[in-house]
Amino acid sequence: MQSVAMDSISATAQHSKKITQHWQRRLSASSQPAYLLIADLIAEDIKSGRLAPKDKLPTLRVLSERLKLDYTTVARAYAEAKKRGLIDSRPGMGSFVRGTTPKFPLRGGSSAEMTMNLPPEPDHPTLLSRMHETAAALMSQTNLHNLLRYQDFGGFPEDKEAAVLWLRQRLPECSPDRVLVCPGIHSALAALVSQLARPGETICVEALSYPGIKAIATQLGVQLYSLSLDDEGPSANEFDLACKTIRPKALYCNPTLLNPTTLTISKRRREALADIALRYNIPIIEDDAYAMLPSEQLPAMASLAPELTYYITGLSKFLGAGLRAAYVYAPSEKQVQRLAGALRATTVMSSPITNAIATQWVVSGIASDMLNAVREESVARQQLAKKLLANFSYEAPPECFHLWLTLPSGWSPAEFASTMRTRGVGVVSSAAFCTNDDPPDAVRISLGGPQARRECEESLKLIAEILRFPSHPDVTAI
Repeated sequence: MQSVAMDSISATAQHSKKITQHWQRRLSASSQPAYLLIADLIAEDIKSGRLAPKDKLPTLRVLSERLKLDYTTVARAYAEAKKRGLIDSRPGMGSFVRGTTPKFPLRGGSSAEMTMNLPPEPDHPTLLSRMHETAAALMSQTNLHNLLRYQDFGGFPEDKEAAVLWLRQRLPECSPDRVLVCPGIHSALAALVSQLARPGETICVEALSYPGIKAIATQLGVQLYSLSLDDEGPSANEFDLACKTIRPKALYCNPTLLNPTTLTISKRRREALADIALRYNIPIIEDDAYAMLPSEQLPAMASLAPELTYYITGLSKFLGAGLRAAYVYAPSEKQVQRLAGALRATTVMSSPITNAIATQWVVSGIASDMLNAVREESVARQQLAKKLLANFSYEAPPECFHLWLTLPSGWSPAEFASTMRTRGVGVVSSAAFCTNDDPPDAVRISLGGPQARRECEESLKLIAEILRFPSHPDVTAI
């Protein structure tokens, strides 16, 4: 047994030495600062598979000797790699590869997928029957040729009227000439960012934000300026400083039940952010995907700075993500037309069939009934979380269908997500949401999706069990 352990240690040491020989060759051929290049090399080796999660890295002293670098440079390199979320360091044990969460398939199709932030699917046969019947009636009574043709971007007049009906719950002064019906919130965000900021320019975002805005910015070459978060929302002081110094092209915010932290920006902070935006003439992109879930609502940013704010909401967070229908309310008719042009260039048009179904459900009251059912189911699931995760620190308002769990000492987010995935439960590491390269030790857990309430309860029990009795994979110190 001792021989096997020694062989394992020897193999690990040989692998480590081989990796660092490769680093030495790259360092000798590069003019890049050594500490940055070492962090880059760690990232490359993780991506290529040369380094795997849990691999132990050489100690600072050993690596400085192998690479013929001073100790401080190597320490700075490891600090940079840790900042990027590539490695973890543990006192007395050394530095280990964090890597990315492996994409293990969920086992047997019966496991809990808690990564996608989907609304719960209420067990409500009567409501589902109404949805079936109205959708079937619509298809049988509508001229299908009309729904299968190209249309002007923004929806048929009846679709815009339904959008206005829905939006007036948040924006009482909403008028159809400033509304667009779009194929989902994400497409509207992509068009807006491309319109407001050119490659290399900057928009302000929360320090923890919707991953889609990160992907859009990366695709378009737009820089993100991170605003730290406190209990009231993104920092108004930092936004003011950014407006003075870098002149951002927009402020993006997810003001209600922020994905991922569940935070709702306070009324006072909304007013402060709107005041700064008005002072510097900075457009606001208000992504209010979860706006209708809380029974008590705060004023929309669009009501505080109407001449600057693009208000976006949709139906995916209660009717279901497959219904790609979103509504945008723009600051003016001219800006509606410009945004329609950007959307037409990227998506051609939103699906008339999808729009027709969404309109039918909004006008008939089915959308409101489903919203109430999702809200009730979210409250029930949060009650389960409150009972099962009582000994742990997390954030979650009662009507939200995700929660933000702060991990106990000893867990890294990527490690916890990986461990839960191997146990058949998917959660999302904080790095997916982080915009300032300093992800907190936390994960987002979604309580909705196709899992029934009983399955949600079993998943929460498993999460609590893993947190209470961690069983990290054994790591042998060298």
